[in-house]
Amino acid sequence: MVFSSNIFLLYFMPVFFLVYFLMPRKTRNYVLLLGSLVFYAWGAPEFIIQLVLSIIANFFIVRWMCKTEKPVAKKWLCALSVFISLGLLLFYKYGNFTMENLNALLGITGHAPLSWRRIMLPIGISFFTFQSLTYTLDTYRGVNKPLEKLSDYMLYITMFPQLIAGPIVRYCDVADQIRQRESTLVDRMQGFYRFVIGLSKKILIADVIGLRVDAILGAASQNTAQLSEIASRIATLDTGTAWLVALAYTFQIYFDFAGYSDMAIGLGRIMGFKFPENFDNPYTSRSITEFWRRWHKTLGAFIMNYLYIPLGGNRKGTGRMYLNLWLCFLLSGLWHGAAWNFVVWGALHGVFICADKLFLGKVMKKIGTVPSVILTFLTVCIIWMFFRIEDIGLALIFVTRMFAFDFNGFVFPGNAHVYTTLVVAALFSFITLTGWGKRLEQKTFYTDFSERQHIWVWIAAALLFIFCVAALNATSFSPFIYFRF
Repeated sequence: MVFSSNIFLLYFMPVFFLVYFLMPRKTRNYVLLLGSLVFYAWGAPEFIIQLVLSIIANFFIVRWMCKTEKPVAKKWLCALSVFISLGLLLFYKYGNFTMENLNALLGITGHAPLSWRRIMLPIGISFFTFQSLTYTLDTYRGVNKPLEKLSDYMLYITMFPQLIAGPIVRYCDVADQIRQRESTLVDRMQGFYRFVIGLSKKILIADVIGLRVDAILGAASQNTAQLSEIASRIATLDTGTAWLVALAYTFQIYFDFAGYSDMAIGLGRIMGFKFPENFDNPYTSRSITEFWRRWHKTLGAFIMNYLYIPLGGNRKGTGRMYLNLWLCFLLSGLWHGAAWNFVVWGALHGVFICADKLFLGKVMKKIGTVPSVILTFLTVCIIWMFFRIEDIGLALIFVTRMFAFDFNGFVFPGNAHVYTTLVVAALFSFITLTGWGKRLEQKTFYTDFSERQHIWVWIAAALLFIFCVAALNATSFSPFIYFRF
């Protein structure tokens, strides 16, 4: 089940919130837990039992870890919990990738390939794995105390607003909210506004643009026949079309993922949860380093706290710091997907992060805000093509066509609606570079309205919600990009 679907918008969401707010406060966590399990089972029924069993195992292992007084035993129990969480992730997400590359290696050496049954990837496994890891590691470090109730731990891991694609919520950030929280009328109204803003980003911007990107690059996953057709299409692209496709995808993935995060934050706010922000106008960044402080902020915080610092951070010399940074982004790329194009995408970002610290950051400061924003945005735009096009060879050909300076045969499948949407996407992506744009964002997302303003904003949000549902039913279904990860 996804947020931008009729089954969620017209059935699950209204029924869930009706039941949730009619029940006594002390039972609402159970309602939310049951609703979350139903939400996940709707899309992945074959994995729900394994998910629940792993949650139960981790809960009791962490409690056992906290009760033991022997440091060695604590360490081994922590390792066991981490092994369970990472083991599931490695098996389901990287099993096929490992076997494919092993068979390719066997083929090179003249050996017969191994046979295996392809593994289905459970949706959202990366996100709930990360949340399980934060609970185990933070409890081991003494950052928080373990939960007393199994149901509360299951709720933390499976909470449906951010179960599938984040934000990645550390347990210490929501521990008190799980135990007790308030959901005022203002919370519910502002949560609804935020949800509708995210829904609009997804349906009215990302999906409109995404259809045109798919018309050139095909669906995210292709078979051999489709790859051949796409390869011939990419090889003959003119430079104008290539750049427009790259720009379109750059806006599509931002509004798709940021839209999901807005919806997750909004749904949580309705129930009194305050999830961390996940995006901060990343395309207005003046360097790749700043981009990663603004893009998928909760992933960046996770990598910093649970990977970069444990690797030694900047405490073991300059050379080791650069290696740690590059490794973190290399692994970040692999986390995004079990394919070499994601590894290349992460590695390229790692190279630019290191270059920022070496010399590029100083250069960007000298040339001024607007030029540095433009250069950073175009760099991100180019690197996104390695994220979007799974075949590295095709990605390289596509990037080559972007710099072929061949402006004959423009074939981008756009119309007035599409081009208007691209302009709107660009406007909202860069609006905070202006003072009034920043004030508008602050007013929209973070300001409590007066009672009279709430009435008008609620009416506007309700009308926009209806318009989004109508637009959804007029187009084909499009899942969120990050559901694949």
